Amino acid sequence: MCGIAGEVRTDGGAPDVAAVEAIGTAQQRRGPDAAGSWTRGSVALAHRRLKIIDLSDAGAQPMVDDELGLAVVFNGCIYNHHELRAELEGHGYRFRSISDTEVVLKAFHRWGWRCVERFVGMFAFALVDAGGGLVLARDRLGIKPLYLAETPGRLRFASSLPGLLAGGDVDTSIDPVALHHYMSFHGVVPAPRTLLNGVRKLPPATVREVTPGGRTTDHTYWAPVHERDPGRAAMSDGDWQEAVLESLRTAVRRRTVSDVPVGVLLSGGIDSSLVVGLLAELGVPDLKTFSVGFEDVGGRSGNEFVYSDLVAQRYSTDHHRILVPTDEVLAALPGTVEAMSEPMTSHDCVAFYLLGQHVSQHVKVVQSGQGADEILAGYDWYPPLADVAPADAAGVYRGVFVDRPHEALGAMLGERWGLADDVSRALVEAHMGAPGADTALDRALRLDSTIMLVDDPVKRVDTMTMAWGLEARVPFLDHDLVELVAACPPHLKLAGGGKGVLKEASRAVLPREVVDREKGSFPVPAIIHLEGEYLERVRDALSAPVARSRGLFRPERVEALLAEPNKARTTLGSNQLWQVGVLEMWLQAHGVGDGAGEALATLQDAGARTAGAA
Repeated sequence: MCGIAGEVRTDGGAPDVAAVEAIGTAQQRRGPDAAGSWTRGSVALAHRRLKIIDLSDAGAQPMVDDELGLAVVFNGCIYNHHELRAELEGHGYRFRSISDTEVVLKAFHRWGWRCVERFVGMFAFALVDAGGGLVLARDRLGIKPLYLAETPGRLRFASSLPGLLAGGDVDTSIDPVALHHYMSFHGVVPAPRTLLNGVRKLPPATVREVTPGGRTTDHTYWAPVHERDPGRAAMSDGDWQEAVLESLRTAVRRRTVSDVPVGVLLSGGIDSSLVVGLLAELGVPDLKTFSVGFEDVGGRSGNEFVYSDLVAQRYSTDHHRILVPTDEVLAALPGTVEAMSEPMTSHDCVAFYLLGQHVSQHVKVVQSGQGADEILAGYDWYPPLADVAPADAAGVYRGVFVDRPHEALGAMLGERWGLADDVSRALVEAHMGAPGADTALDRALRLDSTIMLVDDPVKRVDTMTMAWGLEARVPFLDHDLVELVAACPPHLKLAGGGKGVLKEASRAVLPREVVDREKGSFPVPAIIHLEGEYLERVRDALSAPVARSRGLFRPERVEALLAEPNKARTTLGSNQLWQVGVLEMWLQAHGVGDGAGEALATLQDAGARTAGAA
C-alpha cells in the first residue's frame, strides 16, 4: 500500500525529475515508511512506501529488474502472490525478495499485460519496459486509484489528484460535464473524468499501454455479468446462502495476507460484523476492532456502539471504542477536505478521516465492510426496480437515485455552467442499455458496482485511511464474490428489505440482534444537520470572493440554501447545502477551478455536448 508517481515523455525529451519527486513527496502520507525514485531515458518514477508485505529493504520501490529490463511502482496488495510466486519459480524465475511487487514485475514478463487476470487483489501500478514503453493498470473494482495528467508530449500519473497538482503545469479549470455529474450523482464523477479538465483517471479493470511515441491502447479485462447462470438454476435459497457465505469466508481469509497485524473497522452493521465473525472463525489471534461515534446533534444519534459492542463481546476482540467530540470533528474538517483526491459529499468522510487517525496508532491494515450494499441491493433505491421492465430501468433509476432533475440543476448552476443536454441522463441510459444484465435491478447493480461504488464509498475509504498511512481492505469487493452475487437471483438480494441472501447466511455467524436490526449508517450529526460553526464554514466558503467570481451557482439559490440550511435535500435525502459547500471548500483548499477555460467554449457546440456524455 503506497503512493506511486511518474512521468513519461513521448516527444523524445527528458522527464522533469524534480516535478516527479514533488508529486511523490506530496503523497508522503500514503506511504510514510520509505521513499524512492528512478529514472531512465524518457521515464521517471517515484514511490512512497507503506510497509505491509516484505518489511525489508528488498521490497523497496521503484523496483528494477535489470536482467528482465523492467521497472515498476506498485500500490496495493496481491493476495495470491505466494501461489503466483511458486508458479513463476516453476518457470525458472528467481526472486530476491518476498514482496508482491516483485511478483507483479515477473508476472508481467511472463504473461504480458494479461498478468492482471491472474491477480487476486487491489492494485494500481506503472511498469516500464526496456524500450521505454509504459503500462498502467488498475484493479477490477477500482479500489486503488490512478490519476493522469496528459499534455502534448508528456504523461504524468499519481495515486492522488493533489499529488499531480504538486508537479505543476496542470490545467485546473473546471470540466462542465464533470460538474453536471457531480451535482447529479452525489459527488461522483465517473471515470475517466475528474472535475478538472487537466486530470483524468484510469477506469477500473483497465490496462493502458503507452508506446514510446505516445500511442495508447486500452484493454478492459473484466466486467461482472448480471445474468442467470444455467449451471446454477437448480440452486435453492439455502444453496445460495451457503455459497455467498463461503465465498465471503474465502475473501476474508485472502485479506489476512500481511506481514503486520490486520484489524477491522467495526461499525456494528451486518457487513463489518460478519467480517469480524469470519476472522474469529479463522482463529486470527488478538483481533483488534475499532468503532467510532459522535455526539448527538439536532436530535440525531451519533453512534451505534450498542451493536459494535455486542459483536466485540461475542468474539472477544481487542475492541477500541472511539467517541469523537463535536469540536474535534470541526477541527478535522479542513484536513478531511484537503485529503480528498476529489470532492466527496458523503457526511461520513470526516468520520473515516478521524477513524483513520485513531486506528493508525494501533495497526497498519484493516478490513472493512464497504461494498456489500452496492453488490447485494442493500439500499432503499433498489426495491422500486423490482418489477420494472428492463427497458424502463433508466427512467426509474434516475427517479429514485439522481440528486435532482436536469431542469432543476440548470436553475441552480450559474449561467456559465449549465449544459443544454442532460449528460448525466445520457450516461445512465448508455449503461442501462448495455448487454449483460437480465433485469432492471441487475442493470442498476451493475451501474452502481462499477461506477458509483468506485467513486464514492471505495474512494472515500481509501482516501481517508491512506491519509494516515492505514491500508483498508474490502472483502466484499473480492471479484469472485462480486461475480457470484451478480448471478444471484434478484429476489434473493431484495428479500428482507435488502441483502436478504447475506442476512440469512449471516445467522450462522452473528447474534440475532445484529442480523435483525434496522439498517443504520455511519452518522456524523454535526454535518447532516448544519448549524453553528459548521454552517459558518460553509457560508464562508460560498461567500468567498473566489467563489463569487467562479459563479458555479446562482447567488439567489445559494442565499436560499443558507437561509434554510437543513431544508433542501437531494432525492436520497442528502443536504444540498453541504453538497455545494464541500465542492467550494475543496476547490479553495487546492487553489483550483478558476473558470471553465477552453472546454466550456467547446461545449457550446451541441455535438460536443453529446460526445461528452460518453
